[in-house]
Amino acid sequence: MSTNRDKKDKKQGEVRDVFDFHAQEPEGAPLDELDAAILRHLTRHGRATNYEVGEAVGLSASAASRRIQALEASGAIRGYRARIDDRFLGKRRTAYIRVTLERQSATVLEAFETAVRRCPEIVHCHLMAGQYDYMLVVRVAGIDDYGRLHQTVLSRLPGVTRLETSFALRDVLSERDESL
Repeated sequence: MSTNRDKKDKKQGEVRDVFDFHAQEPEGAPLDELDAAILRHLTRHGRATNYEVGEAVGLSASAASRRIQALEASGAIRGYRARIDDRFLGKRRTAYIRVTLERQSATVLEAFETAVRRCPEIVHCHLMAGQYDYMLVVRVAGIDDYGRLHQTVLSRLPGVTRLETSFALRDVLSERDESL
């Protein structure tokens, strides 16, 4: 059965089965060139229409829509959000906190990660290899706000034996813009 997408792909010199992009490889598997181009475009232009995405990557709006739906279903696209400048919410400072736990048992790691997920000031949490167990990134209004967070939340996280904090002086590059 031939579809408009097949005809368009043939015009581009590529023949693909219309269902190829639905059969996902194991999680984290590489995407084909068009899917990767769609993801790059949506990263920069999250509110783009199917027509705009299609124009950017050389597909029709309906073909772009089908691929976007498949990327959503596969988990490659986890959602859409507004990128808010935290300064407008009074959060002007970024702190990086290196965390050392008492031990790395599954129970301690799970308890720590569960507690971190409940703390809205923590915007990133990474399990690390090396000297520290976790790296946290928090956004706070200032040093007093961080002091409150440290005393009431961070120092009470399960399993924590050491916290070492550094503050960003200035945001140089926080998210890539389309000019890069």
